[in-house]
Amino acid sequence: MAETGIDHLLYATSDLQRGMDEIETLLGVRPVRSGQHPQYGTHNALLSLGSGTYLEVIARDPDLPPPDRGVLFDVPETDGSRLIAWVYRVTDIQESSDALRDAGIVLGSIDSGRREKPDGSVVTWELTDPYTRPLSGAIPFLIDWGNTVHPSSAVPSGGHLVELIVTHPDAATVRSALSAIGAEVKVIDGDQFRLSATIKTNDGLITIR
Repeated sequence: MAETGIDHLLYATSDLQRGMDEIETLLGVRPVRSGQHPQYGTHNALLSLGSGTYLEVIARDPDLPPPDRGVLFDVPETDGSRLIAWVYRVTDIQESSDALRDAGIVLGSIDSGRREKPDGSVVTWELTDPYTRPLSGAIPFLIDWGNTVHPSSAVPSGGHLVELIVTHPDAATVRSALSAIGAEVKVIDGDQFRLSATIKTNDGLITIR
């Protein structure tokens, strides 16, 4: 696994089954359920996008009580599923968070997370506050897996991430912030924040937005 880089992309949907169906239609491989996040009120399903990178389908979990801060990604049924955020992997999460702060971007607290997988094993990590989404989500959360085996190694492959494009009205600020942590991602100007991922599959290049 690469020490730094795009760790995962978050595809938010109103219902996990719906999101899994959509990704299976697009990539030809079905994401596998991975577990619940009681602290966020969500559950997820994953597909690998290459070594050290994965796609996370995430939705409100109706079996969990809403957390005090609200469900992290609570997409209404009337809204379409979409790439809503991304996560960048680092080896010193405090140093990277400080670098962004010096660039004018505050990511909030760094917390330890854990998730119990369906097989009973536990995955742990350190993550900047996912409720803090500077510039609408154009700036990624930061994650440090420590000694945990990366999730991409234990789920089916949906292809290989070729390119991630971040669109934002203030592209210059986004570029400057990403440069502070060494994140080499294409950033373009646009009327609103959007993410677009190009994935190489067995059937060719597929774009997810």
